[in-house]
Amino acid sequence: MATRIVQRKTAKKPVRKQSTSFMSKLSRFLFKMMLWFFGISLFFVVFYKFVPVVFTPLMVVRSVENISAGKENSFSHDWEPLENISMNLQKAVVASEDGTFLLHNGFDFKAMQKAYKGNERGRKIKGGSTISQQTAKNVFLWQGRSYLRKGLEAYFTVLIEVIWGKERIMEVYLNSIEMGTGIYGAQAAAEHWYRKDAKNLTPIQAAGIAAILPSPRKFTATSSSSYINNRKTKIMRVMRTVGKIEY
Repeated sequence: MATRIVQRKTAKKPVRKQSTSFMSKLSRFLFKMMLWFFGISLFFVVFYKFVPVVFTPLMVVRSVENISAGKENSFSHDWEPLENISMNLQKAVVASEDGTFLLHNGFDFKAMQKAYKGNERGRKIKGGSTISQQTAKNVFLWQGRSYLRKGLEAYFTVLIEVIWGKERIMEVYLNSIEMGTGIYGAQAAAEHWYRKDAKNLTPIQAAGIAAILPSPRKFTATSSSSYINNRKTKIMRVMRTVGKIEY
């Protein structure tokens, strides 16, 4: 008697593609990273709205550079409220760095377009960064010209414009920017260059500090070169047109 053999077909389980699983995990990871980034960045922007900025990434970088080069790590930074910083210096940085500071929302697109066209022609023109953009870069980011850094700079610029407002941006800017070798902020600069407090700076002294800001480690606010003296004269002339600053 013949034995009948029944061969059962085993149902095949669907094969899960490893690539799909990997992309799903990667997407979730990136999404979580973005949430953490937004949360942390928002926290620090709100935090620095009320708390003095005691150090910046640039200060850390300069210290590391000095230590690596075996140089003396001199560092001077004294935080002062905006009311203790001369209005002359506030006008001077507006005149020299960002003439539309009180009018724009963080970006001066005309200045950026002018700088872009000038750079295309091979002319060395200031990059068009506003005081708001410079503050965002100094407080939260590293130095450089990569697209990533510029993108983050724009992001933080929007945040500080919305959360801080113009008065706080100016206060942080004047307390954090580099104003000489190892010199950070208006009070340290006033003491270093003129042996006085920041609130007592005269128009010409304020113009002297503002004149060196593009390259504060290269130029000096006192005993200056003809180039810096010409910049001082120009800044003084523009300061007269700034008028009263009301934040």
